[in-house]
Amino acid sequence: MGHGFGELAKVRGIVTHKISSYEQKAFAGWWTKAIPNTLRRIRSQIFIVTPPFIMGYLIYNYVEDLHVKINRKNPADYENDS
Repeated sequence: MGHGFGELAKVRGIVTHKISSYEQKAFAGWWTKAIPNTLRRIRSQIFIVTPPFIMGYLIYNYVEDLHVKINRKNPADYENDS
């Protein structure tokens, strides 16, 4: 069992080819493919992701306003203080 994970069994008839990471172009086609793809993904998901954030903001804002209103002192309680 002294083999590594990729060498546990011999498979015959399958040939794999690899290119060195030093020979690859890391940012090949970045400007022409990545930016349009990112915009396409944003457009396809915007109506799925945005409504929960809007609802969360509206609920948070309502609860914060309600908290301020509940914790406000009533001036009528202090009319007779000297």
